[in-house]
Amino acid sequence: MPRWLRTLLSSWTGRFAVLVVSAIALTAAVSVFWTPFDPMLSDVRGRWAPPGWPHLLGTDGTGRDILSLIMAGARTTAFVAVGAGIVATLVGVSLAALGALTARWLRESIAVLVDILIAFPVLMIAMMISAVWGGSLWVVVFAVGIGFGVSIARVTRPELRRVQQSDFVLAGRASGLSAGQNLLHHLLPNIAPVFIVQLSWSMAVAVLAEAGLSYLGFGASLTEASWGTLLADLQRYIGVHPLTVVWPGLAITLTVLGLNLLGDALREATDPTLSRRSAQLHVPEVVA
Repeated sequence: MPRWLRTLLSSWTGRFAVLVVSAIALTAAVSVFWTPFDPMLSDVRGRWAPPGWPHLLGTDGTGRDILSLIMAGARTTAFVAVGAGIVATLVGVSLAALGALTARWLRESIAVLVDILIAFPVLMIAMMISAVWGGSLWVVVFAVGIGFGVSIARVTRPELRRVQQSDFVLAGRASGLSAGQNLLHHLLPNIAPVFIVQLSWSMAVAVLAEAGLSYLGFGASLTEASWGTLLADLQRYIGVHPLTVVWPGLAITLTVLGLNLLGDALREATDPTLSRRSAQLHVPEVVA
């Protein structure tokens, strides 16, 4: 087992985060092939059934099985989180590299561009795009990915500039490594802890953004299961059937919490400076 994985699983937050994220990923994968009922199948005679058999979490106002909707919504959530994470990574690393490793005039131009783009709220951009192109998960993925890619670029750019002045980077450049090779072999691995935290936070906010946009009608379409859409449908009856609102809200909360804790745990597991600092704190003093 790699050292970083042992470190990750040695803390309760790391174990909890891995358990939650793994459960969401497994649920999303299983829902592709199987759900207890068709998530979109309505059964008016069975509407508002309480939790029990065969509807373990009950049904909604149209008789749809809530457990099946939660499982199918996990697939939507996983798609948005992973998709937005990939887009944010590409945008963030590209802008950070251009803003740290290029000529001065281009670096300053990228810095100004990042400062301008970061002033626009991500959710507002997604709502504007959705108003023009219609509600779609792809709109959420690209809007959130680009928005948080800019945030990643703003945080990682100074880290790249700092690591670029390190002796091992200068030695690699002297040995004939190109800028791209130095970026892949030296720079990116050394900013990985900072990048991991930003990426996990972006994926967590992407889950919230998808749920929020779907809640407002700008995200998933009516034919796609979404925790935000389910929450919007059920919250109108919260005074009569309060328990039904708990399930999608709990799913969103646990997913966001798991992603945030996973990012923090991965940062501690992959940052060598934290390991050295922790080791120094546990070295006993030698009394003469």
